[in-house]
Amino acid sequence: MAKIALVTGGGHGIGKSEAIELAKAGYDVCISYCGSKEQALDTVEKIHSIGRCSMAIKADLTVLDDIDPMFDAIESEFGNIDVLVNNAGITKFMPFLDVTHELFDTITNVDLRGTFFCAQRAAKDMIRHGTRGCIINTSSVHRSTNYPMASVYGPAKAAVYKLTQHMALELAPYGIRVNSISPGYIKVTDSSIITEREKMLVSRIPAQRTGHPSEISSAVLYLLSDSATYITGSDIIIDGGQLLPSAADNSYI
Repeated sequence: MAKIALVTGGGHGIGKSEAIELAKAGYDVCISYCGSKEQALDTVEKIHSIGRCSMAIKADLTVLDDIDPMFDAIESEFGNIDVLVNNAGITKFMPFLDVTHELFDTITNVDLRGTFFCAQRAAKDMIRHGTRGCIINTSSVHRSTNYPMASVYGPAKAAVYKLTQHMALELAPYGIRVNSISPGYIKVTDSSIITEREKMLVSRIPAQRTGHPSEISSAVLYLLSDSATYITGSDIIIDGGQLLPSAADNSYI
């Protein structure tokens, strides 16, 4: 019987790549979406074309009442999940002095609170079914560096990084592993056009390029593999060396 994975925010970008690669690895994959139903259904269609089962569930993770029905629908259709990939997140930037209550709540309610309670529900189900499952949370390089206009996003991702460690500690007795990934600048569009902002960002990355969603998916698959059964409470930074330089101009002098 195939293992079952849930990827939140699986309709586009990194989440779409993760969902498709999990299907290629033999998982039946459910995804959640909040915005575009068409993108979500495209992910489902691609998973079906691989020969795996899939379903897309509309869930607004800023609304806690959407979380339990999402898991209930998956369990009713597929059974208990073996893997949760907490990918859904809001990436918005604003100067600290201009941050509104609405922006603060939007980011923290998805990136932190939604991650927390999706993981809690998944863990409860895994424990109830005796599943030695895996949970992967999505943090960011913003967890350990400081960029302008990220006074909400950065702390929220730092909290996800810390939450992962606490979850790993408390869930280890149940055989549930919890890890996180911290992507750097990942280009999620297929556009070949390179903007001036992208050129500036790439100039500060030692690898001299942006990352690709497939490189995040590869890390996720590794953390779920038999090669990683002794890894829990860890974080993989996937940033082309973005966090390495100390000099502001990356001169390495």
